[in-house]
Amino acid sequence: MTNLVLFGPPGAGKGTQADILKDKYDLVHISTGDVFRYNIKNKTELGLSAKSYIDKGQLVPDEVTINMLKAEVEKNESAKGFIFDGFPRTEAQAEALSTYLESRETEVHAMIALEVEDEILVERLLERGKTSGRPDDADESVIRNRIKVYYDETAILKKFYQKQDKYYGVDGVGGIKEITERLSQVIDELMK
Repeated sequence: MTNLVLFGPPGAGKGTQADILKDKYDLVHISTGDVFRYNIKNKTELGLSAKSYIDKGQLVPDEVTINMLKAEVEKNESAKGFIFDGFPRTEAQAEALSTYLESRETEVHAMIALEVEDEILVERLLERGKTSGRPDDADESVIRNRIKVYYDETAILKKFYQKQDKYYGVDGVGGIKEITERLSQVIDELMK
C-alpha cells in the first residue's frame, strides 16, 4: 500500500495532479474539500456537524475532519493506497492520520509538496475563478489571504514530515505533463 499526502498552497495544482496520479498508480484520491461537500450535500451526521462550524466561519474541528476521512478510507478497503489532498493541515491532524494508518498496519509514505510562487498562484486562481463559480477564486484579497493562511497554518507540516525523511518538494510550475513527470519520479522511487 502506498499512501501519499499531496500538499501545496491553493492553486498549486493538487486536484489536477491527484486525478492523473490516482489513475496512473491505481490509488484512491481523497480530497478533504470533496468529502466535506459530499457530506454536507447529503446531510450526513458528520456533514451537518461540519456545516455548523463552516456557517459560523470557523474551522471544522480535527475530530470531525478525521472521522470523515476514516469513513472514506474504510469505504475503500481493497485500495492499493491513498492520495490525501487537503489533509492533514495541522500537526494534530498529521499525528491522528499516522495513528489511524498504523492501526491499519500502514503509514504515510511521503508528503509531496507542489511548490509555486505566490504571484503565479494568484494568477491561476483568478483564472480558475472565471469558470469555477467559486467566490473564493474571484477576489484577489481573499486569494492572498488563503495563501497566507496556508503558509501560517500548514507550513509546520513540512517540518513534521522532514523529521521523518518523508518530505519531497516538487517544482509545481510548468505544463501539466511536466509536473506529473516530476511527481512520478518521486513516487516511482518510493515504490521501489
